[in-house]
Amino acid sequence: MSAERRNKNRGYQQLLVRQDAVELYGLALSAVRGWPFELKKIASQAIASSDSVHRNIAEGYCRRTIREYLQHLNIALGSLGETLSGFIAYSRNGQIESSTFEQLDSLIFRLENRLLKLVESLERKRNANDWTETLIVDEDPIEYGSDPAITHDLRILRDGVLRPGSE
Repeated sequence: MSAERRNKNRGYQQLLVRQDAVELYGLALSAVRGWPFELKKIASQAIASSDSVHRNIAEGYCRRTIREYLQHLNIALGSLGETLSGFIAYSRNGQIESSTFEQLDSLIFRLENRLLKLVESLERKRNANDWTETLIVDEDPIEYGSDPAITHDLRILRDGVLRPGSE
């Protein structure tokens, strides 16, 4: 992200869960690239479901209510399930290599767990009425557990942008 184009609304670009989701989109795209014409609709659906994940993380982040943020994160989780289900089917039917499936499954598993922890933490904040619908967010990294990626993303949620030396 360009230094002159940094603001709190664009902070989602630094979220590791969103970066993982962009990586997933690229892996999905590569996995179905070159499929024959009769499988183009299925390939398109696999690309679309993986694309939906990072888009919903970004859209939820850019919303100001916790209800909307949670709604978009849950849609992202649903898209992850759809993506995984498709790739399980493709793997079992010999449409993708087992090594490709393993790479996708591993990334999806990590992304699911990180998203679930983020949703759980935000639900706790919602239930405790500890959410301010402003651009200023202040969260405690302990709520996310020991995953350094979650702590990293929480700092971004709290600060809006990374400060030098905070990575």
